[in-house]
Parts: sequence; structure tokens; C-alpha cells
Amino acid sequence: MVTAAIKTFPCPRCGKPSQWTDNPFRPFCSERCKMIDLGAWANEEYRVPTQDAQSNDTPEYDQD
Repeated sequence: MVTAAIKTFPCPRCGKPSQWTDNPFRPFCSERCKMIDLGAWANEEYRVPTQDAQSNDTPEYDQD
């Protein structure tokens, strides 16, 4: 008889073990962690790093 092992992984919010199968809050362990993460997105706490555009004060080439 073959039994399927329940695979767990850490919740991205709190780090507690969470399971993928039969988990309505996946990848989070609970509704609480899901809502905290959603609030962080809404408050713009997560940012994608970008390079700042060059300012007009710095010339791209020498002007003679």
C-alpha cells in the first residue's frame, strides 16, 4: 500500500509549517497571515528595486 506523505513548507509570513493540499489560505498557514500580507501590499511595504533615472543635472556626454 502506498501512502502519500503530507508535504509542508514554511508560511511566507510567519514561518510556521503550512501544507499545500486542502489549505484554503495557501501559501499561508492561516487567514491571519494571508490578511497581514495583503495589508502589507496595500500599504506599499513591498517594493521592487529599480534604478533611479538620471537627473537632468548630470550630462550624459561632454558638451564643448
